[in-house]
Amino acid sequence: MSNILDTIYTRRSIRVFDRRQVNKNILIDLLKAAMAAPSASNSRPWEFIVVTEKEILAELQSKIQYGKYNAPAAIIVCANLSIARNESAFRFWVQDCSAATENILIAAAGIGLGTVWTGAYPKEDVMETLRQILGIPQDIFPLNMIYVGYPAEEKEPRTQYEENRVHWEKY
Repeated sequence: MSNILDTIYTRRSIRVFDRRQVNKNILIDLLKAAMAAPSASNSRPWEFIVVTEKEILAELQSKIQYGKYNAPAAIIVCANLSIARNESAFRFWVQDCSAATENILIAAAGIGLGTVWTGAYPKEDVMETLRQILGIPQDIFPLNMIYVGYPAEEKEPRTQYEENRVHWEKY
């Protein structure tokens, strides 16, 4: 990639993965990228669950309605408001965890991995399914699940820029 914009344009939702495992150190690099995200008043309410065990992945893939992808790894992005550094997390945890999510997606694209973001919050049934499968306590809020792996499909880079959605100075 020549620059960060190329990486952003290359980031696409990948829904078909080959079966190569993703090295633990690469997954840690993605988590480091996630935790480099901005958060409201530096509250950093995020926690992450990394799943690489085939049995757990199979259960997630079978029980999450929009999560039936064959990736060899998944990262569940959660908010734990009890570890947040200040009150801002109570109002902005969704934005904070979404920024961490986007960092994972872009970092993965930059190193040749594919990802697909599947939402959990605010769907109580999906959140509860994740809690049951992964042992997530009730006071922890799973925002989403990101499947991670080596892509078995190619998609063209794109921006999706639409000039008619941009307003300069005022609406």
